[in-house]
Amino acid sequence: MHKKYSILAALGILALVLSACGSANSPSTVAARTISINGAGTVYLTPDIAYINIGVHTEDPVIGLAVDHNNQKSQAVIKAIKDLGVAEKDIQTTNFSINNSIQYDPNTSAEIGTIFQVDNTVVVTMRDIGKLSQLLDSAIQAGANNINSVVFDVADKSAAVQQARLLALKNAHDLASELTTGMGVTLGAVQSLSYYDTSPSPYFGKGGESIGNGNSTTPINAGQMQLTVNVSITYEIK
Repeated sequence: MHKKYSILAALGILALVLSACGSANSPSTVAARTISINGAGTVYLTPDIAYINIGVHTEDPVIGLAVDHNNQKSQAVIKAIKDLGVAEKDIQTTNFSINNSIQYDPNTSAEIGTIFQVDNTVVVTMRDIGKLSQLLDSAIQAGANNINSVVFDVADKSAAVQQARLLALKNAHDLASELTTGMGVTLGAVQSLSYYDTSPSPYFGKGGESIGNGNSTTPINAGQMQLTVNVSITYEIK
């Protein structure tokens, strides 16, 4: 009699195990089919602001004279920049340094003295880039002898970023629709979404108008910039 109960209990346990296995393989737990798509949206902008590094370099065997000459020229350069309407807040000193260079006789290699080198550099934010050529000419005439770079930018990029995001989303959705149609399946709901914005960079596919007037001696071209947003979207497919 006890053996009969034991057999029945074992059969009951086996039935529960088989039932659990059946639930694990039920269609409701099968992973959803998905498709992942990358999309990109690019907009082109015309620069409306520029950053210029302008410096004065002087040398003299007497350190005091090297500094004095640099101070005089630097003050004249700053005045020339301000005279073009650049605000005080848009002129920032980025470097002031004094270095010495030991001089040697070319014939005997003997040390013959020291030259002191003084550098004073400011970065200028030029908000009226139509005057950029005039700014460079005026700064050079005032004594600037070190122009390190001219970097263009767009002051307010919010609208351009929004437009690029919408273009990227449309690009991804159009591609997903094309692929699912070709595979004979239906595009479902979005499962995940991520995006990445990039900073504007120079675009070399289109030219730009020269900045300045006909009397400018320093031709400067702002060209165009491009801003790209990348998105990655995962859709369910049915």
